Amino acid sequence: MAPGIHPSAIVDPAAGLADDVEIGPFCTVGPHVSLAAGVRLVSHVVVDGHTGVGAGTQVFPFSTLGLAPQSVSYKGEESRLEIGRDTIIREHVTINPGTAGGRMLTRVGDGCFLMVGAHVAHDCLLGDRVVMANNATLAGHVEIGDDAILGGLCAVHQFVRIGRQAFIGGMAGVERDVIPFGMVVGERGHLEGLNIVGLKRRGFSRDEIHRLRAAYRELFEEGGDWTSRIHSVSESYGGDPAVQQMLAFIGHDSRRKILVPLRSDGG
Repeated sequence: MAPGIHPSAIVDPAAGLADDVEIGPFCTVGPHVSLAAGVRLVSHVVVDGHTGVGAGTQVFPFSTLGLAPQSVSYKGEESRLEIGRDTIIREHVTINPGTAGGRMLTRVGDGCFLMVGAHVAHDCLLGDRVVMANNATLAGHVEIGDDAILGGLCAVHQFVRIGRQAFIGGMAGVERDVIPFGMVVGERGHLEGLNIVGLKRRGFSRDEIHRLRAAYRELFEEGGDWTSRIHSVSESYGGDPAVQQMLAFIGHDSRRKILVPLRSDGG
């Protein structure tokens, strides 16, 4: 048994392991798994399927990575799961690979933090530094942008997109796309402004935040039809990179409408 592998662990000889990985007690690693330098499986972790785990990632007890998707359409196709560098996956997290009905790939980016009981379903794409609090749940085909934060017990419907640096409040059910920098609250989530705290933490200047808030108000709080408001914001703030990201997100082809504030006719 290699020095970093506990005697009780079951590791297939065909698995690709960097020299310094740590595999703790009662872990199971399948034949098509790749663990990069510095990966640590604390104990009782299962990694199977065609799964790659990036350097420095830590996986805590009773998490399962790469097991068959929870999809009735899955027929055993050799889809993949890719997990980035320096990600922390806490206890009881489940992450499934892709399906033939999607991308054949599920991807979790670098520097993410998935807390206890979080679930990432088949064909999801998570950007870098995404935080999912305890028991946050993603259905299949969900896309999450960089630096987004999902509160505890929230649930995101399949095919929903959540833009970068958005904030989803605890226990919110999200059925529509969430704009970049948006803040979502409520049992059936609605847009409640911008994630100002997150913008400040990421170094946005006062002027940048002011322009984003002005564009947001014109999009979601002014009168007139939705298409005209989008055109007006594009004309007034189209030179601002953050506003451009928001408008590009809104204009992107999607299966879901854009999540809006209560009493708004947008989206």
